[in-house]
Amino acid sequence: MLDDITAGISGTLTRLVEEKDCTTRGDYQIFSTPNLVLLLEETAIEALAPFLPETQSSVGTNVNVVHSAATLLGQVVTCTATVTEVDRRRIVFDITATDGVDTITSGSHERFVVDLDTFGKRLAEKAAALS
Repeated sequence: MLDDITAGISGTLTRLVEEKDCTTRGDYQIFSTPNLVLLLEETAIEALAPFLPETQSSVGTNVNVVHSAATLLGQVVTCTATVTEVDRRRIVFDITATDGVDTITSGSHERFVVDLDTFGKRLAEKAAALS
């Protein structure tokens, strides 16, 4: 099904900004950049989900975005991830997010498709090396 991933495929997630997603600046609680990055990764994962079997997943390898406007606690953020490039297991996305007033981010995100068994073995080896 990896062959079915092509440029133009997209996913969209909508999130209500809650207190746990915020940082405080002056008198305002605003959507934090780390939580925005988490949302964009989750959106890209959602876009790939219909195309990956249970034996595969994806890992983020690059995030290049500009967080260009503040979003207040209680606003709704809509994030869209659109595939722009596919190079074997490497998938590149165009990312945008809006809060109903402003475009709050734009940029790109890259993910690699991994086989969960192989990835799990590497993680187990790393965990064993730590003990």
